[in-house]
Amino acid sequence: MKLPEPDREFLDESGITHRVFEDGTGMLNVELIDFPLPPGLNVSTASVLFRLSASYPDTPPDMWWVIPHLTAVGGQSIPATEVIETHDGRSWQRWSRHLDPAAWRSGIDSLESYVRLLRNELGSAAA
Repeated sequence: MKLPEPDREFLDESGITHRVFEDGTGMLNVELIDFPLPPGLNVSTASVLFRLSASYPDTPPDMWWVIPHLTAVGGQSIPATEVIETHDGRSWQRWSRHLDPAAWRSGIDSLESYVRLLRNELGSAAA
């Protein structure tokens, strides 16, 4: 499974350092490396993992994972981030975020759309 060309172009043109890899589960993994975070979180950058199913981009990504584990600056936990999962031999904090089925437009939405959602959610968590 390969990352669709529009997604590769978006990541490259945005200057987002990333790596794409398979892990034997049938999922394509896209790791955003040193992804900048908004002020208000406990660190300024993190690795963010998207796991894409074989039916992507017709179906949206579901959730994302981060390293290091994020909290608000004051140490408050962020709702729906309590689960830790191992992917690629590393412990990731799962951000349980699910799109309403009508929110993803097959043939229109892409990783660019999902990164926008990621940024919005990170901003809300930092507020």
